[in-house]
Amino acid sequence: MTPSEKEQRVVNLTDGSPVVPLAECALLLRTDDDVAVTTRELKAGTRVLTAAGELVLPGDVPRGHKLAVRDVPAGSALHKYGQSIGLATTHIAAGAHVHTHNLGMDDSNRAYEFSTAQATLPAQSAPARTFQGYQRANGRFGTRNFIGVLTSVNCSASSAKMIAEQFRGMALDAFPNVDGVVALTHQSGCGLVTGSVGANTLVRTLRGYAQHPNFGGLVVLGLGCEMVPVQSLVEGLDVPTDTILKTLTIQDTGGVRATVRAGVDLIREMLPVLDARRRTPAPISEIVLGLNCGGSDGYSGITANPALGYASDRLVADGGTSILAETPEVFGAEHLLTRRAVSEDVGRKLLERIDWWKNYAQTGGGSLDNNPSPGNKAGGLTTILEKSLGAVAKAGQADLSAVYEYAEPVTERGLVFMDTPGYDPVSVTGIVAGGATVVCFTTGRGSVLGCRPTPSIKLATNTEMYERMAEDMDINCGRIVDGTAGLTEVGDEIFERIIAVASGERTVSEELDLGQDEFVPWQFGTVT
Repeated sequence: MTPSEKEQRVVNLTDGSPVVPLAECALLLRTDDDVAVTTRELKAGTRVLTAAGELVLPGDVPRGHKLAVRDVPAGSALHKYGQSIGLATTHIAAGAHVHTHNLGMDDSNRAYEFSTAQATLPAQSAPARTFQGYQRANGRFGTRNFIGVLTSVNCSASSAKMIAEQFRGMALDAFPNVDGVVALTHQSGCGLVTGSVGANTLVRTLRGYAQHPNFGGLVVLGLGCEMVPVQSLVEGLDVPTDTILKTLTIQDTGGVRATVRAGVDLIREMLPVLDARRRTPAPISEIVLGLNCGGSDGYSGITANPALGYASDRLVADGGTSILAETPEVFGAEHLLTRRAVSEDVGRKLLERIDWWKNYAQTGGGSLDNNPSPGNKAGGLTTILEKSLGAVAKAGQADLSAVYEYAEPVTERGLVFMDTPGYDPVSVTGIVAGGATVVCFTTGRGSVLGCRPTPSIKLATNTEMYERMAEDMDINCGRIVDGTAGLTEVGDEIFERIIAVASGERTVSEELDLGQDEFVPWQFGTVT
């Protein structure tokens, strides 16, 4: 402690201000952590009583930010969640605000273990739980019954939107069992190097949507001269035989106006057939749950993420599937996941993706520690290590059964990982392409992403944001910090909401008709 800091502490100790117990103003997540997370804004001079004694804050500490509970020497690792979240860039005195001004990246090599921390999940629900889904001819179950207009190239995007626009508002009132007509447009499809990673990724993503069980009907629309032609998307596709699949190209059909008329006619023919379909009981083991977070804050790893992890474990215990993603937001916590891998091969496949991302970021002139956004930092997160340790809480305690490439069809049950960017629309697009039929999306700053044809359940990490954006959030997980609900109680609420939404209950993003423009396939590679 510097002389000025000592002088400040003496002044504050004699000012007569009340002492606040740490538990009333901050959360200490592990007894050996160096920081606690504040649950309210603390002003300079606040006196905080900890197990080790009394602290006097030399400066303000915003709500959701980190408060040092012990001295941390410069260059030493600083711990939260029982793990290093960075190195102190200067001496950090107990009581100080810990953030970007005094905490930097910890690039120390991590020790990797494989299959050393596998979990035994609770027994399956008794009696066995079911949801009301749409059974497809190939045995899969959808949670929605959409018609899609899927574009092979950006050149057909406007036409696809014109077609879908004809079925908004009251146009579908006579067909209550059809959830909507959604145009899935993107910025690519031509100028790609055939067979390249970029081209293959786009095709895999489009094909994943084309065979998604939440689509009962599909119009695949192209221009006619693109490098990703319509036929390449439908040939050999594992589309259920009861999915009504039609194709159009603008050039062959006679231009935009003729194509829009033709597309509208095709969908009008589909509507009565799809409307005649009904939901039937299905085991919840048929639910594929996507796990994603966006606009994270200092509470994400304390409330919504672990509560979602608890719900995910319940689903996995009942034979269901959960997809964790966002590889840049696993970096720094990957050693925890390799311990949970069912085999060394699965663990090493995850590490291969981490290494790929390190090289990818370096080639672009950055590093993975560039990941926390300005909003993340304003919310209390400092390094990617801290963000990742909170993010992986979405995965609960289940074993890691498989690792997939972006938009690759998910076939393994249990908890799996998909390699995606951390950018929310791109990440969720890959998860849905892989087969997710419900998505749970945690947010602390207030992300409003939808992801048609899959419903997105929004989980708020803190009460203040939930109340401010109540019309955009489904569940307030901030009650865990408020002390009005326990983590398992909120986790059970999320689990029940997943089943209800899978059975047709609408989420707030669906009520707002969100999710069409958030279809954003991952683009990279040479464009000619």
